[in-house]
Amino acid sequence: KANHPQTNGICERFHRTMKQEFYDIAFRKKIYASLEELQVDVDHWIAKYNETRPHSGKYCYGKTPMQTFRETKHLATEKTIPVVESPDSANNLTRAA
Repeated sequence: KANHPQTNGICERFHRTMKQEFYDIAFRKKIYASLEELQVDVDHWIAKYNETRPHSGKYCYGKTPMQTFRETKHLATEKTIPVVESPDSANNLTRAA
């Protein structure tokens, strides 16, 4: 079901945080003339959220998401299954087993 933390908790929690920390504040301070203008402020907030705001989420331990990503990128790389070209067609890509 949509909007149920039990089915997509991480995403729902992010949306709540974004609403509380960005939209609720931004719309009280400013009237946006266009979606492009709003997008600029959203992009700045996302950068702050990912690069300067400490998190207490899983595996972050008070670090920013970007710090956590950089420190654990090698783990994701090790677990990634390489994509190889299928011999029958250059357009068909399959995952190596």
